[in-house]
Amino acid sequence: MFQLIPKDTSFFGMFSATSDNLIAGARSLVNLFADYRDVEGKIDEIRHIERQGDELTHAILTKLNQTFITPFDREDIYQLASKLDDVLDFIHTATTRIQIYRITDPPPAAAELAKIILMQSEELQKAVSRMQKNDNILVHCVEINRLENEADTVAQQAIANLFEHEKDPITLIKIKELIEFLERATDKAEDVANVLESVVLKNT
Repeated sequence: MFQLIPKDTSFFGMFSATSDNLIAGARSLVNLFADYRDVEGKIDEIRHIERQGDELTHAILTKLNQTFITPFDREDIYQLASKLDDVLDFIHTATTRIQIYRITDPPPAAAELAKIILMQSEELQKAVSRMQKNDNILVHCVEINRLENEADTVAQQAIANLFEHEKDPITLIKIKELIEFLERATDKAEDVANVLESVVLKNT
């Protein structure tokens, strides 16, 4: 076991706050599909959380520019902040498609993907919380990657089913795009795990 040598430990707290905010966004996404009522209100909530995420990311990058000695590579701090923000951005983007396309009946796969995004976000939070002491970070990265593979399967099956059964081409396009944006959020979570793996390897 190794320990990252912190020069400014506030970065760890900032990343923890960012991952907590991501979980809030993922939970709101799960709630949206679990009870598909007051859709506009729930999407507004996600929009608010996404804006908070932008502010947290901006705070990390500002501090990075002001800090001479960082607890780990500057590039990895930048990448970790950016990639965490990307997950929440794709959650938000998926929900904006619901508004733009006026989707009234999302497929079951949307709820399944939302649950996977939440599980990934929880694993990310656990990994980030252990960065300072490097306590089994890679275990969580492996689980995030496994969940991304599960999301791929869910998305592929949903799109195949869509092409087989949906007769309205406009509806097909709308639902396909929603599924794809949700699946891309799981890809972005895997990107965060890759950055975390890089931090571990560089500091072993």
